[in-house]
Amino acid sequence: MENEENYSTAVENTYTEKDIQVLEGLEAVRKRPGMYIGSTSLRGLHHLVYEIVDNSIDEALAGRCDRIEVTIHSDNSVTVSDNGAGIPVGINEKLGIPTVEVVHTVLHAGGKFGGKGYTVSGGLHGVGASVVNALSEYLEVEVSRDGHVYYQRYERGKTACPLKVIGDTDKTGTTTTFKPDPTVFEEVVFDYDLLLTRFREMAFLNQGIRIDFKDDRGEEPVENVLCYKGGIVEYVQYLNRKENVINPEVIHVFGEREGTYIDVAMQYNDSYTENIYSYANNICTHEGGTHLTGFKSALNKVFNEYGRKFNILKENEPNLAGEDIREGLTAIISVKLHEPQFEGQTKEKLGNSEVRGYIESLLGDKLREYLEENPAIVKIIFDKCLTAQRAREAARKARELTRRKNALDSTSLPGKLSDCTEKNPADCELFIVEGDSAGGSAKLGRKREFQAILPLWGKMLNVEKSRIDKVYGNEKLRPVIQSLGAGIGPDFDVEKLRYHKIIIMADADVDGSHIRMLLMTFFFRYMRPLIEQGYLYLAQPPLYKVSKGKDFTYILNDDEYDRKIAEKGWKSEDGKLAVQRFKGLGEMKPEELWDTTMNPDTRMLLRVNLKDAAMANEIFSDLMGEKVEPRRDFISQNAKFVVNLDI
Repeated sequence: MENEENYSTAVENTYTEKDIQVLEGLEAVRKRPGMYIGSTSLRGLHHLVYEIVDNSIDEALAGRCDRIEVTIHSDNSVTVSDNGAGIPVGINEKLGIPTVEVVHTVLHAGGKFGGKGYTVSGGLHGVGASVVNALSEYLEVEVSRDGHVYYQRYERGKTACPLKVIGDTDKTGTTTTFKPDPTVFEEVVFDYDLLLTRFREMAFLNQGIRIDFKDDRGEEPVENVLCYKGGIVEYVQYLNRKENVINPEVIHVFGEREGTYIDVAMQYNDSYTENIYSYANNICTHEGGTHLTGFKSALNKVFNEYGRKFNILKENEPNLAGEDIREGLTAIISVKLHEPQFEGQTKEKLGNSEVRGYIESLLGDKLREYLEENPAIVKIIFDKCLTAQRAREAARKARELTRRKNALDSTSLPGKLSDCTEKNPADCELFIVEGDSAGGSAKLGRKREFQAILPLWGKMLNVEKSRIDKVYGNEKLRPVIQSLGAGIGPDFDVEKLRYHKIIIMADADVDGSHIRMLLMTFFFRYMRPLIEQGYLYLAQPPLYKVSKGKDFTYILNDDEYDRKIAEKGWKSEDGKLAVQRFKGLGEMKPEELWDTTMNPDTRMLLRVNLKDAAMANEIFSDLMGEKVEPRRDFISQNAKFVVNLDI
């Protein structure tokens, strides 16, 4: 009988031809949107806008468009309009429907697969407009061409009405209005500043193109006109506008090699960090690629050749390393080519091998010329490079004292660390706690199996104003480096990270905010992949405990006080309410700290996100850099609005 029961279960779980589903049209996109736009979070939501705007940018690259208008409407629908040629409206021979309908309803349909419509393009997979259509509650397109205005509407990816003529015109272009589907996305609210940063980037990369960006959601419309005749030279100047620059005139290299257009701009400032951004066909290649490799190779070769030629580097001295030469360098590398080879749909790394040689040759020649013609500026740059080299060597020696031999060896862990027993990083949490008192409560309240506690005392080094050798030698930061076990700077290896949740737990006051900012600056500058992969969090300890008899509730901050009291059915003026205000984490009992801030079932954590590297770099420079004016301006402009600075 037992065997018969087992056989019955096996039959029920049989995998047959009936289990195979064929998703037609755009059903696959709606079924698995993450495959096409990354996620259904705010990142994926904004990706819809980028896809449509990128199509207009491609029109500009083809020489058919010089103005793009983007408007966010009050209901969070978006309109993108350009003065390009307009999407073709004639009948597609293969499918028997208008071409504009093919573009919006068929995956991998477009003019960027090797035809003559687009010599250079960022959209290579033909999924942009169709994916946006599939994930929108509705999408309307108006095409002006051939003397007429054509209109068609789609609803959740399906054609709602046939293409029709709604007017006559002597203009050309495409206007797309869409509203993201609220049943697909977690939240349909656009971030104006995030979109503005992206469009500004596009305007810099495409010299002379005008992008009008308008937000109609507030009481007063907000509008920005973005147009930069100086292209990426202005981009570098913009990124360095709050820095003390070393070479006032931006070094600019532009040229063409075998149909590949190369555009490079670079300028040094007196900071200790490098900010280099690479693009291929307007797409930001976060992971670099052959164009970035060629840039770095040319830089290393020319600087070391020059140093040897003019005896700046002595015979018995080693060459400058790449990081020595790039300290304080802001640079933009932009290439535009006919057949870019990206790694994966995300297009974050360029793979065309020939591009490296093109950039090495072109940039190398221009740099040699610049160094020969500007000896006074070059001397300042080389002094900076040599100082960076000495600091790097000092950091190397200090690194040997902090590097762990392996993940299971605890002999090099700091004495103040109370480690967890679990060894799988994916299941481990590290709380970096402000103060020994709070650290003591956290140790007593934690779950030792998977939660580690590292108490810190006092304010640590501001790494924005320090070189890497000072970071290694800092007694406040060294325990953090040792505990994480993954190195720092160029040696940081996220695969060696001992914890996949690093939680900053500081008091809810000004000092606590400063400590959080100092730690976030350190992680951003020296362990950025930790943020990029979502391993950094901010704890949210409560500010109040309000009790009435044996009943009580915890309240995060003043803003939610009245709401939480009302939810309990209490009144603020009730004399029977006992209100305890926590001045710091150290005042909380271990069980209170566990219940409110450490228990995975009840706590609230804020994940630190990296929305945009250039924007984050600017914020850290403003808040933690040498100059007072940018910090004062930032605080005066944002103090009323910031609850949590989510970078």
